Amino acid sequence: MKKYTSYIALLFLVLLLAACGSEDEGEQQESSSGEDSGEQETRVVEHEMGEAKISGQPEKVVALEFSFVDNLASLGVSPVGIADDNDEERIIEPIREKIEDYTSVGTRKQPSLEVISSLEPDLIIADMQRHKDIYDQLSDIAPTIILPSLAADYDGIIDSFQTVSTAMGMEDKGEEVLADHKEKMEELRSQVPEDENRSVLPAVVADSGYFAHNMESYTGSLLESIGLKNAIQSGDDRYNKINLEQLVEFDPDVMFHMSSGDQTVVTEWENNDLYQDISAVENGEVHEVDRNMWSRFRGLISSEKILEDAVQYLYERQ
Repeated sequence: MKKYTSYIALLFLVLLLAACGSEDEGEQQESSSGEDSGEQETRVVEHEMGEAKISGQPEKVVALEFSFVDNLASLGVSPVGIADDNDEERIIEPIREKIEDYTSVGTRKQPSLEVISSLEPDLIIADMQRHKDIYDQLSDIAPTIILPSLAADYDGIIDSFQTVSTAMGMEDKGEEVLADHKEKMEELRSQVPEDENRSVLPAVVADSGYFAHNMESYTGSLLESIGLKNAIQSGDDRYNKINLEQLVEFDPDVMFHMSSGDQTVVTEWENNDLYQDISAVENGEVHEVDRNMWSRFRGLISSEKILEDAVQYLYERQ
């Protein structure tokens, strides 16, 4: 009987030790899993003004430039706040279809810090040229990344999209979107004849002047990417205010006018023989295009739409 009791006690002790060991192992696994999870949730994102630490996947994002709205829409993300210049009509239709209602945080040049703060964002995306001077104030509100937009060319826009994908914790989704974008770009490029030698000139036309976008501008470099040569191959500024005599000298074969208002400087020039002698004017290749789409948005979605427009004007409407 004593021997039997000893066996029972020994068995109980073995089971107790096994249970404790299993419990310790479970705690270790939970601890290890928690540490790994924490590492995955917090990441350091490099940007134009330094680094930003971002935890998890941001749910409340404020975009202070239209290109960043385009980036987010491409990823299937709706920003809670947009610097829309206090005009929701500036959100182009292909983007409006992809995002939900949002709060305007004012103009891109001077966004309202008070409104941004009231939205309690967990990420702010801002432009290097417009917002570097308020970076510290924005960073006090939420993690902020500063990226090129206004001064970026097409390649710079692609780089910014990739950084936004990383900041959102959506690198895989970003790669898928970018691969699809590149495929569409190749398809559009294939529609431009290899022997295309016409020069093109995109320009914002307003009552204050004629602002030509050279080959290093966003729109200029985008058109160049599919084989459409810009009429201005150099210049001190990507966005050059030029007069009629300079435009005559550049003599573009095709002009894409991003009009701002009904009355522009071109309205006056149209009565001038110098303007009428420009190749694009003589050949009926002056095309009025959407300024919001062609100049303000600067993203993947808008890039595709711009090139679809260009190809249609150049080849499908002839």
